[in-house]
Amino acid sequence: MSAGLVRRFTEALPAILADVELLVRAESPSSDVDALAASADLVTRVGTRLLGVEPDRIGPHLRWRLGDGPPRVLVLGHHDTVWPIGSLGTHPFSVRDGVLRGPGCFDMKTGVVMALHAIAALDDPAGVTLLVTGDEELGSPSSRGLVESEAAGCAAALVLEAAAGTSLKTARKGVSRYEVRVVGRAAHAGLEPELGVNAAVEAAHQLLAVAALSEPARGTTVTPTLLGAGTSGNTVAAHGAFTVDVRVTSAAEQDRIDRRVHALKPVLPGARLEILGGPNRPPLPASASESLFALARRLGRALGLEPITGVPVGGASDGNFTAGVGTPTLDGLGAAGGGAHADHEHVLVAEIPGRTALLTALLAACLH
Repeated sequence: MSAGLVRRFTEALPAILADVELLVRAESPSSDVDALAASADLVTRVGTRLLGVEPDRIGPHLRWRLGDGPPRVLVLGHHDTVWPIGSLGTHPFSVRDGVLRGPGCFDMKTGVVMALHAIAALDDPAGVTLLVTGDEELGSPSSRGLVESEAAGCAAALVLEAAAGTSLKTARKGVSRYEVRVVGRAAHAGLEPELGVNAAVEAAHQLLAVAALSEPARGTTVTPTLLGAGTSGNTVAAHGAFTVDVRVTSAAEQDRIDRRVHALKPVLPGARLEILGGPNRPPLPASASESLFALARRLGRALGLEPITGVPVGGASDGNFTAGVGTPTLDGLGAAGGGAHADHEHVLVAEIPGRTALLTALLAACLH
């Protein structure tokens, strides 16, 4: 592969941007079944035009298996977003001064389009599987098994999640999620509070105990998030609950936190606890991306790109699942820019040709 590949995608940039605009204008919040179906229809049309074959349709998920031989490389993306219907009204699609904007443009509709154009540029895409899911922003409840089964046995999984700035993502933390529910006993807060069991106080005890499980030196964060208790201002709270977000760098830490959270005991006499949840995504360790990242750096030099850099990140993706089944995984191969899930979500247009060329080169190298 040479710098000519970058030139090819530079010339194709207007067509790439036109496809990105199509996808961004098709609003697709994860929880809207009809919107997701319409978005999947559109991705199907764009993908069929570029790849020459229709995908398998599995609910809101789309799978292209190219060629007749065994799958060798999984290319992974998603077309759902966190943006509700109507977001185009406040965050319209635009391309100005080299910056592309619009709901879901960075996370990750530009990445989906880049994947389609990169695969279409291969002389022979046999052995490539492209999987575009529709529930990643929800934690992939219906697609996790599909992601894992498609990744199993592949030589590589290339994930089109957005870059960290312009850097590839070489490691991701594992994620666990919990809800701690507290059952107490109601009583009048003025007349006889001593007859109650205060679920709000019990929740406070448990919240502090959970937060104390964090081990920053190990890269482990245990963060209580949503909190609620009680029914009125003059009643001892009979019920309370809070949610917990856990991020870890190792499976051992994920197991440790899971055991400790499920071992929580009430502090107040008469209070009861119910612990829901557990690990959601395993860690994506640096070892899972090491060989692919080295390959990307070599290919980047051959393409005449700026030195390829990589960083570990705290967020999770479906790449955690592919690494979890033992498949070498490189993430962050999608758009460069910033503002995922935020008002300033954007894509740097000038980075698209080089990054698409890098993806094409990686695919070719992994197939041979």
